[in-house]
Amino acid sequence: MQKIPLDEWIQTLVNWMEDHLTVLFDIIAAVIEGIVKGFTWLFMLPHPFLFIIILGILAFLVGRLSLTLFSVIGFLLIYNLGYWSQTMDTLSLVITSALISVVLGIPLGIWCAYSKGASRIITPLLDFMQTMPAFVYLLPAVTFFSLGVVPGVIASVIFAIPPTIRLTLLGIQQVSGELTEAADAFGSTSGQKLFKVQLPLALPTLMAGVNQTIMLSLSMVVIASMIGAQGIGAEVYRAVTQLQIGKGFEAGLVVVILAIVLDRFTQRLFKSDKKRGR
Repeated sequence: MQKIPLDEWIQTLVNWMEDHLTVLFDIIAAVIEGIVKGFTWLFMLPHPFLFIIILGILAFLVGRLSLTLFSVIGFLLIYNLGYWSQTMDTLSLVITSALISVVLGIPLGIWCAYSKGASRIITPLLDFMQTMPAFVYLLPAVTFFSLGVVPGVIASVIFAIPPTIRLTLLGIQQVSGELTEAADAFGSTSGQKLFKVQLPLALPTLMAGVNQTIMLSLSMVVIASMIGAQGIGAEVYRAVTQLQIGKGFEAGLVVVILAIVLDRFTQRLFKSDKKRGR
């Protein structure tokens, strides 16, 4: 049986995009690089001790004393180990990737909820994106954006955006039909029904998707160190390639601390808002 030239078709498509969409890729790269540099500047602006104090106050406001203690002790350990600047670089990449994923994912999830045609097209694409090995996303990112932080962010967005889309769609679909019918009966417009009925009730599910997107962004940012993305992932990759077990354990511990803090912050932030609403 003759082989389908799928690889040649993909390569032809990539070559066409490189020839005709270079300006668009340059604009995207400039915007993403500007956002990442802005977050990095913001996080590096205060002294590490001042940053840790601010972090502890925010943790106390949104969570419990245990979250405050873990955040403060964890980031003091990061500073003591000498990975502060790398952690701030990683945090900037994660927040940029998660922000882009949420800004794109929530509208796409709403569109899928309101359009069956869009849902039939986007849902298989999400299946494809979630089952494709993470390393494969590095290839087109490097092809269109060279090496550095920009392809790392692009790969992270592609890898991390499906949970936001899926759980936004799921949250809106789970809203009781009686409530939407009541909103229609009172003469609500589509926008009023969406923002005053469906999205508030879908918020727990939607926030679960945002939480998963942040965690996936962090995992992909570490992998993206292979294509020049700076941060703690570069330290992990360097330790692995040089068989430095001690350095690898330290860098891995920093990733664990950062992941737990981000996870608990997003969970407690939503719970605090929910309690205030009640």
